[in-house]
Amino acid sequence: MSNEKEDECDKHKQQATADAKSTSSEDSDEYQSAGEGEDGDGDGDGDSPAEHPPNKTSPTVAVTPTAKATSPLPTVKTTSDALDYPMHRSVFEDDIKSLQRRLLLSTAQDEVGRKDKHGNTPLHLAVMLGRKHAVRLLLAQNAPVKIKNNEGWSPLSEAISYGDRQTITQVLRMLKLQSREHMESRREKLVNALRQMQDFYMEFKWDFQSWLPLVSRILPSDICRLYKSGASIRLDTTLVDFNDMRWERGDISFLFRGEAPARESLVLLDNEQECFQRLRYEESDMEDEVDVLMSTDILATQMSTKTIQFARAQRGWIFRANRKELIGGQYQCEIYTIQGLILKQRKRREHLSHEDLQKNRAIVETITKGGSQQPDTRRSSLGSQHTATPPETNTPTAPNGISLPELPRRSSLQAPPPPTVTWRQYLDAEVGKCPQLGRTPVHKQSNKTLRATVAMSKDFPLSVDMLLDVLEVVAPLKHINKLREFVTLKLPTGFPVKIEIPVLHTVTAKVTFQKFEFRDNIPAKMFEVPSHYWEDVRRFQDL
Repeated sequence: MSNEKEDECDKHKQQATADAKSTSSEDSDEYQSAGEGEDGDGDGDGDSPAEHPPNKTSPTVAVTPTAKATSPLPTVKTTSDALDYPMHRSVFEDDIKSLQRRLLLSTAQDEVGRKDKHGNTPLHLAVMLGRKHAVRLLLAQNAPVKIKNNEGWSPLSEAISYGDRQTITQVLRMLKLQSREHMESRREKLVNALRQMQDFYMEFKWDFQSWLPLVSRILPSDICRLYKSGASIRLDTTLVDFNDMRWERGDISFLFRGEAPARESLVLLDNEQECFQRLRYEESDMEDEVDVLMSTDILATQMSTKTIQFARAQRGWIFRANRKELIGGQYQCEIYTIQGLILKQRKRREHLSHEDLQKNRAIVETITKGGSQQPDTRRSSLGSQHTATPPETNTPTAPNGISLPELPRRSSLQAPPPPTVTWRQYLDAEVGKCPQLGRTPVHKQSNKTLRATVAMSKDFPLSVDMLLDVLEVVAPLKHINKLREFVTLKLPTGFPVKIEIPVLHTVTAKVTFQKFEFRDNIPAKMFEVPSHYWEDVRRFQDL
């Protein structure tokens, strides 16, 4: 990293971020105050319809998720002994001088990322207790923010719950910075891996579906076209972004140029607006993003893969045989059912007022009604459709023409009462019964057992490891990252030519790799920004 880049990173590390997981009661529509969290493993979103009932005579293969790549952040350590975590204690007791001394020690990097018996890091405690000075010091030390405690919550989730706007902004900023630093640390390995692959073109189709009838009618489909030449990749897609409330469609291209300087290697093109944005370390305006976080549920969805198994799908009523299928006209595939996959969705809303809840309900109703009026187009979505450039207005307008309520700038919430628990009481509390430190949680949890299928082929020219390297390059795109997370599971032998993956709690995607061919004539201009495109540094603010 150059001196200029180091200075820039140091500047950003004074204010920073993280993502979230969740806790609480099972399959209930009632929100409860406080409650026990539940550990999960693996991240993911979605629901999956049961296409093939399990056959008791089918052979099954128990699998465990493979380890995912980790970012170059402080080592996360967990110990079961009731140690007197000195850095945690300094934060808990708001002893800033003691914290500053510990941050100067050679062990500081390990301590900053260490979990106590409740799974909390020093940053978790600082955020939950409203220790703003401690938050700044820990973030300046590159405290890991993409990390969950025993109840499945990250520092960003706890910051949103506490409601201090400045803290939320600092933690969010650091989340983005650490994510990009992780990508940069992996860049050399990815570039070398791409150079060793033969150049190719690949198409894979996305069909989104839901067990909710109305939602199924308005979900989009997408065909991704991926070009690989040398150390460069181009991915063309029509799905720009999505979350629980909307699907944003468009015509975008993601460029990764391995031979370009690091600061110019990742570029997103909006081919409809004829503009582009480089993914850089520079800070973008996050005020709108903070407003959304402060005015909506804290949501986390995770896949539990502890009991996952792959069983050969069967055909025939009397004479049973393993199911096979020819996909793409050339790939002979063995079909497996995925069993024991549980999707857990957790929501928290203790930071929301009654007025917030009413507004959110109105937005969902507006989006649902607006989408249901356009059943004939697959480009319609839950509140978003790029068919024309919306007129300039101060009121947010979904691209399908639906006007949504404007989000006002959110002020910090009144701080919750300070906890009465002492450091020793906190440390002596049983695992799973962590004393309440911040705002009283109001939460809900729902679990759904997913049933899906995967078609594995030994004929596909690409290996799973190669696919993972390619998908890591374009992981900033949410739906691509969901696919990569699922493929990291220890799948049966072969390549997953067709696979069902959860993307949201009520939505799954069937991904089919329908075309692949090696090419040695992909033009270099496909990996360049067209000369007439203009730069818009705020076009893709969530990336």
